[in-house]
Amino acid sequence: MLEASLERNGTVHRVSLLPVENAVLVFFYEDSMKIGTLAVSTPGLREGGAGTSSVLLGGKYLIVARALSERVAAIYNKMSIISINTKLPEGEALRLYASLLDRAKSGSSADPASSKG
Repeated sequence: MLEASLERNGTVHRVSLLPVENAVLVFFYEDSMKIGTLAVSTPGLREGGAGTSSVLLGGKYLIVARALSERVAAIYNKMSIISINTKLPEGEALRLYASLLDRAKSGSSADPASSKG
């Protein structure tokens, strides 16, 4: 499992990523791992092509869930299933968790000193 975290304003934001043979499971969450809005995505049929995504459960963070799911599917060229559980505003959540996703996939952990937000 690949992981990354970032402390911001007293809250620890985390991503836990589990690549399996035919898919990638990713949890985006604050403090302790919880299930949130669930989205699934498939990669595009041709390189650079747009994938498809859908929210399975949840009514909050629909845009963020789909965007992160599509990003994971494109990066790994596999089906992705993601969960996002956060209290951040949607735009901020997308920026922060996309950055943490990049850190997790590159294998570098977040700076323990954290960024100030």
